[in-house]
Formats: sequence, structure tokens, C-alpha cells
Amino acid sequence: MANPNGNFPTTLGADASFKGHLKFEKGACLLGNFEGEISSKGELVVAEGAKINAEVQVENIRIDGELRGNLNAANKVHLSASGRVEGDIHAARLEVAEGAVLIGQCTVGTNGKDQPKGASKATLTGPGASGKPKAAQAGPDEFKK
Repeated sequence: MANPNGNFPTTLGADASFKGHLKFEKGACLLGNFEGEISSKGELVVAEGAKINAEVQVENIRIDGELRGNLNAANKVHLSASGRVEGDIHAARLEVAEGAVLIGQCTVGTNGKDQPKGASKATLTGPGASGKPKAAQAGPDEFKK
């Protein structure tokens, strides 16, 4: 992932709200609120406290805040312990930290779009009726369904 000090020429501040289509080349760090579409061949960071309601297509993404909408990552999605996604994820690689919340379907494989032989697809949900996130676990046999 990009270094926040050097590879993020585009930043949406924590006190900002923006609606529209965001396009960037290298990297962007979203600290505030965004609604619309995001597309880039670069890297996106959704910082802790940020609230994003968008369709997202990027190379790599790290989610420390909240994302509502479908996500396509040509390379890697990193969902940190403070991160929350409500939407479908298509990615070549997916990394989910303990404590993260993911509500949606995931397709993980070579490019995230076409499910190659050996790729994984799972439907994950949370939080449960108690308001606490449910653990989503799937063994190898469960992915064959």
C-alpha cells in the first residue's frame, strides 16, 4: 500500500463532504464523507472515521473506515479491524483483519471479476441480531457450493 506521507497527492479532509465522481492517478486518502463514484488505477485509503457511499474501482484499497457500495479492486483489498464494508467485493486478493465487518458477497481470484479455478467465493454477513458482528467462517468445502 502507499505511504500516506508520500503517495497520496489527493486528500479529502476529515471536515469535508463531497458528492460526485472522483478520479485520480496515484493515490488518494479519504478522511471525510464521500458519495458517488471513485475510479483509479492507483491506491485508495478510507481512513478511520471516513464514511464513503460509492461504487469503487481501484487498483488497491485499505479500508479503516466505512464503505457502502460495491468494490472492484484489480489487486488487493485490505479491510482493517476498524473497517466496515456493506457491499460486494471483487478482488484479486483480500485481507480481512479480526474485528472487521463485511456484509456482502466476495469474489476473490486473479482479477476479481472472473472466478478462475481455485478462486474463492463466499457470502459474509454481520452484525447479528444482538448488534455484535457475527464471525464468518468458511472451510474449503463450503466454497465449492
